[in-house]
Amino acid sequence: MQPRAKADRVAGRLGPEWKIQLKAPPVEGRANGALVEFLARGLGVPRAAVRIVAGLASRSKRVEVEGIAQQALERFLQGETG
Repeated sequence: MQPRAKADRVAGRLGPEWKIQLKAPPVEGRANGALVEFLARGLGVPRAAVRIVAGLASRSKRVEVEGIAQQALERFLQGETG
């Protein structure tokens, strides 16, 4: 995750991880909240379905999303629609 970016977007892969850029600063959990909101909105799931399970204070995070198939998640991260 890269905070303080110009736009909220998936910026591609870095090895096995996905790079997500967010406008929010890394202050008082705002970037983490923005990440949850970005993923929930993009995947069409409630915010409560998205949870950061590791890396709260790190740029590298592990996120769990309930109610979505792995294929749908991969399509979203790759920028595919429908």
